[in-house]
Amino acid sequence: MIINEAELIRMKTHLQEIKDPRRVEWGNIRHKLVDMLIIALCTIIIGEDEFEAMEEWALEREDWLRSFLELPNGIPDKDTFRRLFQRLEPQSLLRSLNAWLNPVTEPGGREVNFDGKVVCGSGSGENDALNIVSAWVGAQNLVLGQMATDEKSNEITAIPQVLDMIDVKGDIVTIDAMGCQTEIAKKIRKKEADYVLAVKENHPTLYNDIRDYFDYLEEEPCNDKPADQWTSPLEKDHGRIERRSTTTVTELDWLDNKEAWEDLGTIIRYRCSRTIGETTTITDRYYISSMFASAETFGGIIRRHWSIENQLHWSLDVQFREDASQVRKDRTPENLNILRKIALARLRATEVSKKLSTKLKMFKAALNPQFLLSVLFGK
Repeated sequence: MIINEAELIRMKTHLQEIKDPRRVEWGNIRHKLVDMLIIALCTIIIGEDEFEAMEEWALEREDWLRSFLELPNGIPDKDTFRRLFQRLEPQSLLRSLNAWLNPVTEPGGREVNFDGKVVCGSGSGENDALNIVSAWVGAQNLVLGQMATDEKSNEITAIPQVLDMIDVKGDIVTIDAMGCQTEIAKKIRKKEADYVLAVKENHPTLYNDIRDYFDYLEEEPCNDKPADQWTSPLEKDHGRIERRSTTTVTELDWLDNKEAWEDLGTIIRYRCSRTIGETTTITDRYYISSMFASAETFGGIIRRHWSIENQLHWSLDVQFREDASQVRKDRTPENLNILRKIALARLRATEVSKKLSTKLKMFKAALNPQFLLSVLFGK
């Protein structure tokens, strides 16, 4: 495939918006920032993220790279890549790469899932591993924003900062129990979005009140119970049988301290019944929301929240071996985390003549530069 001039201009326009930290710290800049970022992203797309691999891969593909990159002084060495990613500002990198490569839709109607992931290999000795809190739109494989915190610190402080970075007007924000805080609910509503927040024992009074009320509804037969219910079809997979059900209540005058939760409209019980062999287990989870919607709608929203675990965090660990990475210094772990997420989105968005897994697409990109180009430019 041939990349036309308009596509190259678009690539450079967006990537040149990233502030180059070398202009402050080093006087002699021999390698273009755009060239280094493209080499790094290509190397991660094919499944490698070491700086030495970036240099060696680029040396092998130098003639091909020169077909769309400038490379005025040849291929940067591993130490040049290392210094760049130690100093590059992660938020600027994410914004520019998203603007170039990912189809960022306008806010409104999206489900934005918040969750944190510890990059295990980024910690050593007295330094804790990074915990990266991401705002993820599973329908697009898109990370809208993220914030790195200390592993031992609380995600509570990171979530509002990520919310400040992104526009979620008209969206539905879902967060696990760590983010079930009155101030976070208030900020989400101030951003003109709805919230669906998991409730656990970290709010014992709220948790017990909601659990006890759903138990009461179940125990007391009544034809006019103030609840909506939905039950999924049976799901069978590898000897496991599952059925999910959702119950919602919107009449909440009985709930103590309801006013503390901004625009609280609905409480939800999400039940999963799982049978393996002769053993059946029932797990209940509880949520609060500013929305008014059917039990079936809430069931889908809650289940899709976990896409951030299954589609993002699992893939980063299994397909990109993120937890095995020993890169630790300065901003490098977060910058490489961003490149992995962008690479994952591009690989999933690339269509091929026959269905291939993400891992096989990575292998194909390593073998075939033309396929790699199609991943990179979305062709």
